[in-house]
Amino acid sequence: MRNEFEHRFIPLTSLVSGHPLRVVNDVLFLTTQIVNVIYVDSGSDGRQFTLIDAGVPNAADEIINLAERHFGAHARPNALILTHGHFDHVGSILELIEHWGMPVYAHHDELPFLQGKSDYPSADPEAASGLIAKLSPTFPNQGIDLDNHVQALPEDGSVPGMPEWHWIHTPGHTPGHISLFRERDRTLIAGDAITTVQQESLYDVFTQKRELHGPPAYFTTDWQRAWRSVQAIAALEPQAVITGHGLPMYGDELMGVTQAREPISEYGNA
Repeated sequence: MRNEFEHRFIPLTSLVSGHPLRVVNDVLFLTTQIVNVIYVDSGSDGRQFTLIDAGVPNAADEIINLAERHFGAHARPNALILTHGHFDHVGSILELIEHWGMPVYAHHDELPFLQGKSDYPSADPEAASGLIAKLSPTFPNQGIDLDNHVQALPEDGSVPGMPEWHWIHTPGHTPGHISLFRERDRTLIAGDAITTVQQESLYDVFTQKRELHGPPAYFTTDWQRAWRSVQAIAALEPQAVITGHGLPMYGDELMGVTQAREPISEYGNA
């Protein structure tokens, strides 16, 4: 396995970093500097869970410590599901695999970036205003090599370790980006298909100002597919949403998604 940025320090953070929050009864998330890692309780005994994404580099101890506090010292995830493979979503994945040894799943179209075959396009600092957008060319765009530790999600839409959930292909931000949805309570784990903070703005990221936006503009390369993914999310009519960046939103707060007719971000027309 190879991860060229696993020990790279990311000089950005938010006020909520390190403070876990509950989204709904069995969904917990932890912000690691600027990105969310999500824990879904997947066992009746409260000691089994599935992990969604793997945070920024150097966050493994924080992710493991929360799991041990919440699920028990000997708990381990039955699976790690990746919404996509950008550096801030897989930054600590090697340490987590080495510690827990759980299987990793991602969309088939994302596997080249997770098996050392492809790199993502470099960030575009002109895609949006905002200091983070201007700093984005310094962010790693390399893929990683998880070798045979990662495999494709089942084609039937089921999610290993999460029997009530199904995955939805929501490309645009990356080719194999996925979101996860549970019909019972209309809970959506959106990854970066939408965000609840203006991720291009340093001030908004630091304060975690809540408002609906499209995917982070500087790393989004296909806006037509990204907008179709927003429309697919809108059709689900979610009632609780946790995104890869930003705080959860609920009910009427999600009106901009559930009634989406035009891009929810000015960058959607790019």
